[in-house]
Amino acid sequence: MERRAFGNTGMEVSILGFGGAEIGKETDLSKVEELLGSALDAGLNMIDTAECYGDSEELIGKTIANRRSEYYLFTKCGHASGLDYKDWDPELLEKSIDRSLKRLKTDYVDCIHLHSCSEDVLRQGAVIEVLQKAKQQGKTRFIGYSGDSINALYAVQTGVFDSLMVSLNIADQEVIDLTLPEARKRGMGIIAKRPIANVAWTYDELPENAYPYKYSQRLKELQYDFLRDREQAVADALHFTLDTPGVDTAIVGTNKPGRWSQNAEMLAGTSLSHDKYQEIRARWKEVAPKDWVGLT
Repeated sequence: MERRAFGNTGMEVSILGFGGAEIGKETDLSKVEELLGSALDAGLNMIDTAECYGDSEELIGKTIANRRSEYYLFTKCGHASGLDYKDWDPELLEKSIDRSLKRLKTDYVDCIHLHSCSEDVLRQGAVIEVLQKAKQQGKTRFIGYSGDSINALYAVQTGVFDSLMVSLNIADQEVIDLTLPEARKRGMGIIAKRPIANVAWTYDELPENAYPYKYSQRLKELQYDFLRDREQAVADALHFTLDTPGVDTAIVGTNKPGRWSQNAEMLAGTSLSHDKYQEIRARWKEVAPKDWVGLT
């Protein structure tokens, strides 16, 4: 699997990263072991999880802690998720980080991201200080911000973060003009989340509370021609995200062990032309209203 320099960190990350949210509710340990093992075997070397993804951190620790040298490990903090504190309390963050390390069965992670923290909280400074302290203590090698729109822009402009995780896909392009240029100037590693727009074009109907709903509504207005071929559309959508200048890796979640080798083959065997990329961008600029901001 292709690897790219992750900003100025010195890490070389696979262009696909494992998103740990979907395994958080899995009860079959052998299935998780097969899923994560197949991802590593396919050449993937970056795993992203979070304090609030159910049992995701514990499952990663139980199944592939013995392969720790084969992957970069990222997690997030900010939400109480069972600890008796308010979200974003500095003491909560310290305890959350220690809990994550214990769950993951490791002495350190490669990056800790603040998990969708607002600009107001960032401006107070305390949450940033906690992450900087964790870095000084060797609990994490780098610190980052995960979030979108003007909150992400402010995080980038602070200049303190090494990594940025943002929503970017064919139905979510605000970041391309708003935030990525600033992040690239600062040499930040950039992770695209929701890179295939939750395959929202494959659903005929969705309830309003469904996770892909807003993307499905946007895509109905965008009316991209290439979505008519549903299978090829996945490859084209993923290539669009990965071809956006500055993107180093894209987080993809799945509960199907064979999917990682399929994804690797899909990326190796197809490409998105420059003209097609520009057509997708032009259509977005033509149709998207100002309130189509990045979705967290």
